[in-house]
Amino acid sequence: MSAPAPTPVPVQPVTGLPAGTAGYPWWNDTVFYEVFVRSFYDSDGDGIGDLNGLIAKLDYLNDEDPNTTTDLGVTGLWLMPIHPAASYHGYDVIDYYQVNPEYGTLDDFKHLLTEAHQRGMRVLMDWVPNHTSDQHPWFVTAQDPNSDYHDWYVWSPRVSGSGWYAGASGDYYYAHFDLHMPDLNYANPAVTEQMRDVARYWLEDVGVDGFRIDAIRYLIEDGGFTEHTDPTHAWLRAFRPFYKTLNPEALMLGEIWDSSGLVADYTAGGDELDLGFNFDLARAILWAAAYRRDTLFRETLTKDLAVFPPGQFATFITNHDQDRVMSVLGDDVARAKVAAALLFASPGVPFVYYGEEIGLLGKKPDPSIRAPMPWTADANGGFTVASSPWIGLNPDYPARNVAAQTDDPNSLLSFYRDLIRLRNEHAALRVGDTFVPETGNLSVTAVLRVTQDEVVLAVVNLGKDPVSDYGLALAESPLQGDYQAAPLLGPGPFARLAAEASGAFAKYQPLPTLPPYGTFILQLQPTR
Repeated sequence: MSAPAPTPVPVQPVTGLPAGTAGYPWWNDTVFYEVFVRSFYDSDGDGIGDLNGLIAKLDYLNDEDPNTTTDLGVTGLWLMPIHPAASYHGYDVIDYYQVNPEYGTLDDFKHLLTEAHQRGMRVLMDWVPNHTSDQHPWFVTAQDPNSDYHDWYVWSPRVSGSGWYAGASGDYYYAHFDLHMPDLNYANPAVTEQMRDVARYWLEDVGVDGFRIDAIRYLIEDGGFTEHTDPTHAWLRAFRPFYKTLNPEALMLGEIWDSSGLVADYTAGGDELDLGFNFDLARAILWAAAYRRDTLFRETLTKDLAVFPPGQFATFITNHDQDRVMSVLGDDVARAKVAAALLFASPGVPFVYYGEEIGLLGKKPDPSIRAPMPWTADANGGFTVASSPWIGLNPDYPARNVAAQTDDPNSLLSFYRDLIRLRNEHAALRVGDTFVPETGNLSVTAVLRVTQDEVVLAVVNLGKDPVSDYGLALAESPLQGDYQAAPLLGPGPFARLAAEASGAFAKYQPLPTLPPYGTFILQLQPTR
């Protein structure tokens, strides 16, 4: 019961976007912004955010003019599920070929693609191949054991263990996440064929730039094992040449909520996924900002440099499944700035969850961490003209909103804009080799990024007290000779750095004293 693919509407192709700096893929030049369309901006007054609302706010994200500083400067979008679904969140898909009518039409989505591409922004869709809604026509039909669709799902006449639920015929179906989200059966080649059709439609006919693949580690069960199974890896190895033939530049980004080593199993061989989210590094960034110590960040980043191919992982701080950054950090703007600095100083492909840049608060349950974006101090934060949005905004929206921060040079929003602008302008921050100097003080962390043409050093005081007892050191590095330090972020003047012939340097203090929560990004320029 395949939904018919709608007649394609021409979409303006991506133009003017570089293939990638220094031989890296295009995504290493990209800062992505994760959007829950339902909560971003309501254009039609029904209390629910929609695609036309997102289009109306694209200039906030990227206004197409590199000379302005009033936009955020992101160059990629990740849209949480936009398909028709049984729930508000969309991860229980009813039709893989259509757009949720609460969000608009397929033509609205194609308009969004054209507008985003004109701004040099790539667009990723959330794709949920592990399971469907129990309201999907495939599963409704599959309740009949004699249906051709019965074997599209995982059934058993008897069960042991969790995740099994009684179907209408008396058999039990497997649903890892919820009884309303039955798992698809990839032992049936027809399921793979159908999902390839889905990918082909959105990549080739519609023109999206890739997918964020939900829950990929659970795709195929194997005996009693449900995670990271050999059949899942084999399926991805077979899928890669298929989608790369459709679009060699298509990005496949996996949600593999596990340790870096297990995430790298999907990417390091270059024959499965392009990227996976780096949950270990996200936790380390948040830990460093929360506890004002660099130990876990330093250890995790050093480990990840050895585990992943250079720069080939997706970085973030928190996402739509986690308590928001500002809530974890006790509503402390200074510590939120520290976390942002570590995110953008690190290698990888950064993702920002909507509202993170203004310090939006939110703790579980999940709807509360997906609340509407506050744009102004007006009623309902300017999110909607409806009397009641789909869920209430945080009560602090009159003070915490985009308009309140946009012209304040010291706001969190301005800090995010500065960091993203620096990353866009400096190749070393995007694709530079990464070195993690010792700092001699647990409250100080540093990241050195080096390309053939540029050296950038980020130094951050994680603590609430000034620090003068510190000194940066590396046993070896690509640096040689003397370097003067030019400020990119944070005031100077800064001391020169002298590196030995081996690249070693020690006790380097860019400033005699680092102020509390001070973030400094320097360009080290050779003096000869």
